[in-house]
This record gives sequence, C-alpha cells and structure tokens, in this order.
Amino acid sequence: MSRITFQELLDAGAHFGHLKRKWNPNIAPYIFMERNGIHIIDLHKTVVKIDEAASAMRQIAKSGRKILFVATKKQAKDIVAEKVKQVNMPYITERWSGGMLTNFPTIRKAVKKMTSIDKMAVDGTFNHLSKREKLQVQRQRAKLEKNLGSIAELTRLPAALFVVDIQKEKIAVAEATRLKIPIFAIVDTNSNPNLVDYPMPANDDASKSISIILDALINAVKEGLSERKAEKEKDAALKEKNSQKKGEKDKVAVKKTGARKFSAKKERK
Repeated sequence: MSRITFQELLDAGAHFGHLKRKWNPNIAPYIFMERNGIHIIDLHKTVVKIDEAASAMRQIAKSGRKILFVATKKQAKDIVAEKVKQVNMPYITERWSGGMLTNFPTIRKAVKKMTSIDKMAVDGTFNHLSKREKLQVQRQRAKLEKNLGSIAELTRLPAALFVVDIQKEKIAVAEATRLKIPIFAIVDTNSNPNLVDYPMPANDDASKSISIILDALINAVKEGLSERKAEKEKDAALKEKNSQKKGEKDKVAVKKTGARKFSAKKERK
C-alpha cells in the first residue's frame, strides 16, 4: 500500500505546476497535461516517486545516519521546522550559509562558538564583561542560534539532503552534488528533476502540498528509527541471554573442576 494516495495529493493541490512558459523541458515525463496555460503534474507518477523516496529515507534512518532538511522559502520553513523536530533530524529554515557542506569544519566551529558562549554564562566569565561586550556576545549568540541552532547535533556530514524547491536552494543542491550526498527534493515544473537523486514532482509553492509530502517522508523516518530501536533492544536482549548462558557454563565448569580436585585428593589419601 502507498504511503500517500492520489486523492490526498489532488486535494492538497500538488498537481498544479507553473505557467507553461516557465517550464523546464526535463520535467516533461511528469507532466500530465496543460490547462489554461498551466502545466498539470501527473500525480500517479508522484505517488510512485514519493514511495521510492520514503523507502530510501527509512533505510537511512534505520542505519542511524542523519538527513538534513532544507527549506528557506516562506511557505515551507515553519512546516519543515515543526515536522522535522518530531524525528530529531537537523534542518535549515533560515539562510543557507555558503560552505555549509563543502566547508563543514568551519560551520562546526561556529556551532562550537555557541557552546563556548553558553559556558561563559555558567562559569561566571560573562559577568566580568562590560555592558557593551555583553550585548555584542548576546547578539552573536542569537545570530548563531537562528542560523545554526537547528544543526547543533549534526557532528558530521549528513547522509542525505531533503530540499523544498531546488531552484531556491540551488547552492545547497550544488554542494551536496559536489560531495556526492544523495538529494531528495520536491520538484516543480520549472525545475530539472535530473539534478537530484530522488525527485518528487509536485507543487513546491502550496503549503498543503509541501505538508502532505513531508508527512509521508517523516512517517518513513519514524519507521526507520523504530526499527533501529527494536533491533538494538533485540541485540541487547540476545547479549544478556548469552551472558547468562556463559555465566551458567562457568559455574558448571567450576563445579566440575572442584569435583575433580576433591576426587584426586581422596585418591592421594
């Protein structure tokens, strides 16, 4: 059974593309028809593509790796932030800083700067600063939190990137492509689906369309995380069971050794 239905996508307006004159020829296989100068997306193909993307995301989550979600456009940022927090994945909904991926060590230094500022408040260093210095530090901390706070837990490059609108996030797409990081993306009729690994042809401007597609993907990530947790619990139980068996064997071995020693002692007497 599909994670999302044709009717759900239709009700969300996911089929509405851009004006015909704005189209990208590479999106042609996913266009159903033209109506009043607007391209209509073939949602049957969208359903298949979303299922493929969801399945891949589930496997990534199951492996314990991170997926970085990127959506800086107004109608997508709040939706992405709200839903991605549910699965504790990193996300960028403010400005994409150039080099976020290709110059990752520098970005990590900026994230660590937030931690060092927080330590200043705890160890009392902050109290020895002048009012002006305090204000400057607070502003710096607020700026870092706004731009990088949501990726504070991302200690290494993500295993994949999810993007809403590859036109808007072309720098992020270019960096991920350069590093050969798989890209999942909602691709509208004005974009080239060949630029990403898992294109999902759909309206990337309507909040309902973005929300319903993201729901399917987030649910897949939840499944992957649940499977990972279940496997860990199973492994832990198996280790505990093996440990108990080993303990029992050791006890038996000790008893046998003790019996042999006693028998040998009797024979000597």
